Amino acid sequence: MKIGVILGSIRDSRDGAHVAHWVLDQAASREDAQFELIDLAKFDVPLLTSVTLHATANRSYDSEQVTAWSKAIDACDAFIFVTPEHNHSVPGAFENAVDVLGPEWQGKAVGLVSYGADGGVRAVEHWRQILANLQMVVVRQQVSLSLFTEFGENSLALEERREAELSTLFDQVIAMGERLA
Repeated sequence: MKIGVILGSIRDSRDGAHVAHWVLDQAASREDAQFELIDLAKFDVPLLTSVTLHATANRSYDSEQVTAWSKAIDACDAFIFVTPEHNHSVPGAFENAVDVLGPEWQGKAVGLVSYGADGGVRAVEHWRQILANLQMVVVRQQVSLSLFTEFGENSLALEERREAELSTLFDQVIAMGERLA
């Protein structure tokens, strides 16, 4: 099983890069799945302006960036979203990147690793609604990191329980991904 770890922030100076690399470091010891970083910032996905509805585009897009994004997402069996919380919700660029695709997401499992002032929990709740509409299955476990207590100058200072939480998230994403396959 191939699991895409999507770094959902596109900011130049982004805390999510530390989180995504921590997720990948923790995944490195697992033998039950292959994990791959998918950095949204590298795709330069344009705003959703196409006249063709994403759900009916049949993976044929009028943008090279969206086509490359589509291929990266389609190649994965499941996902872990590394998401910040912006204005008590999901980051606009990340949601746009999700919205420009359709069938690439359907029937796949996803786990959520969030960060923000309150651990990014409001972004997680919004993602649960958005992804359910795309016929994705969001696992129950989530990892919610506090910007105030777990982030330092270019580093993470995570609470001891975070590794176990992430391990449970991996277990649930892999199990759900296998059921959906």
